[in-house]
Amino acid sequence: MRNIPSTCEIHQLTSNDNPDEVWVKTVDIIRHINPAFDFALARAAFLDVLCLFRGEYPGYCAIKTPYHDLRHTMDVFLCSIRLMHGIHLSGNKLLDHEITLIMLATLLHDIGYAQFQHENSGTGAQYTLTHVGRGIKFMQSYLSEHGFPAEFAVPLECLMNSTNPGIAFEEINFPDKRTRLLAQIVGSADIVGQMSDRTYLEKLLFLFLEFREANVGNYASLHDLLSQTKFFYENTREKKLEGSFDGIYKNLSLHFKETVRIGKNYYIESIEKNIDYLSKVIALDETEYLSMLKRGGINDIANNLIAPPELTR
Repeated sequence: MRNIPSTCEIHQLTSNDNPDEVWVKTVDIIRHINPAFDFALARAAFLDVLCLFRGEYPGYCAIKTPYHDLRHTMDVFLCSIRLMHGIHLSGNKLLDHEITLIMLATLLHDIGYAQFQHENSGTGAQYTLTHVGRGIKFMQSYLSEHGFPAEFAVPLECLMNSTNPGIAFEEINFPDKRTRLLAQIVGSADIVGQMSDRTYLEKLLFLFLEFREANVGNYASLHDLLSQTKFFYENTREKKLEGSFDGIYKNLSLHFKETVRIGKNYYIESIEKNIDYLSKVIALDETEYLSMLKRGGINDIANNLIAPPELTR
């Protein structure tokens, strides 16, 4: 019988800094769903997304948004893969084209932050309110230019809109119940994948900078954003994860039961540890709380990007 995973092994489950390792994990998991799955379309999109983030895609600059970075996309992407496996184990079998649609949607869900080469001001965060719509336009052109099935466009638009905070899930015009299910998977992975990151709290410094650049959000300071994050999670879990998305995230425990022989939802455990630690952070005043956010050197990086008063005290 397998031993309980160590703390280090659990941290590695949501450590997605290396895209090559993410892809290896992806192939292994999907082979457990269908050993004969054809990865050609998803692999092509995966490589093109890497090019977009790195500034190697024709006509585009490298994606510079500090929070919505490549690691964020890899977090969401791999979470969706694990969630699909959990749903498969629950008895709800996904077809190959449905798996491909989810892979494409999670890879492209934040691609609207990418800037054309002539858009050389800002980080791309100025498109915070419109990035999903921009991403959908990119997706539509991308499918046509690279020979993807034309019938992918409509469901992909629905799936990408499931991550759009400006559109209520219930207002999305799904063509059928299966597309709605796929969108629930993508929307759940977007929330759970990013908030389970071990450096999520530190990365909120980056999110604050993005919001400030876009002039969105009603946050008086970084401390204010951190203070509101606990409510954000509780509200999101109730209204989206449990509500609109029908608690589908719970199937992640089936994936871990199969792969590490422990039927726990390590994503949710990681999120709750982050939120518990956050309570300690925001209990400190604004001259002390940053001393609690040291993982990944993000505090120093944020200081070098833009230095708002609360980051330089």
